[in-house]
Amino acid sequence: MNQNSFRSIQISGFGFWLTLLAIVWLLSSIGLGWLVKSVFVLIGIILLMPVVAFLGFRWWLKRNLVIDRCPVCGYESAGINNTQLRCPSCSEPLKVEHKHFHRLTPPGTVDVDAIDVTVKQIED
Repeated sequence: MNQNSFRSIQISGFGFWLTLLAIVWLLSSIGLGWLVKSVFVLIGIILLMPVVAFLGFRWWLKRNLVIDRCPVCGYESAGINNTQLRCPSCSEPLKVEHKHFHRLTPPGTVDVDAIDVTVKQIED
């Protein structure tokens, strides 16, 4: 293949913008202005979609992110509403419901709070 037969055209700077303006003017003069407008609308949509997606994600995160304390060890962590996670401190399985953390326990498990009782010896 002869590499000199394919000459690359490089348009940069002022010539690029002048060429782009000439193409737009040509398309609008022959009745293809709708094509130019649709390209501009497409570019606008492409530029606005990341902003809309970011704002939508922030809104969703604000509604579903829960920051609470572990009911076992009291360590504060974050979780997504209606999901399960493990406490990063004590590794207790937790379920996030109604903006609070709840322990995941098998049916029939009874939670008991231990109380330290001091012993006094009574003399007879």
